[in-house]
Amino acid sequence: MLSSSRRYPLFVAAFAFAATCVFTLPVSAQASHWASADDATAKSLIEMERKWAEAGCNHNGIEKTILADDFHGIAPDGSHYEKKDMVTESENTKTSERECVMYKVTVHYFGDNMAVLYGSESALTKTKDGHDYRRKLTWVDTWLKRNGKWQIVAVEDMPSEMK
Repeated sequence: MLSSSRRYPLFVAAFAFAATCVFTLPVSAQASHWASADDATAKSLIEMERKWAEAGCNHNGIEKTILADDFHGIAPDGSHYEKKDMVTESENTKTSERECVMYKVTVHYFGDNMAVLYGSESALTKTKDGHDYRRKLTWVDTWLKRNGKWQIVAVEDMPSEMK
């Protein structure tokens, strides 16, 4: 066992090393900013979101290209789903919606390769008893740029009230 007089220099050396690491190593925080109104990338991401919001009405198949292979989503009922589930659902033309509308979407960048989009959409659908019902979803979609291509890697949808 080291005597306390011999431990003191070790303590000072360890403290000096830790302080040097904290104050001299570069910090690489991701720059975060909201997209400007004229941001071309943001406009492109929003347009792809619009096509996805309209997919329930026109079955355009956009899910095949905008969802990453490792995509994961959380549905309004709390269930989890993957890309293959969305592609299968999109091919089912018996579940057509009408009057698909996307509302305001904002884009927040985290560095050069990640964007989080916040938005909402609605569609007219039929209830089990045949009545028309307008369903509105508010969502958060996470986009990642890989190999020069933007794709959605994660989403969370939640039901919201129509105003």
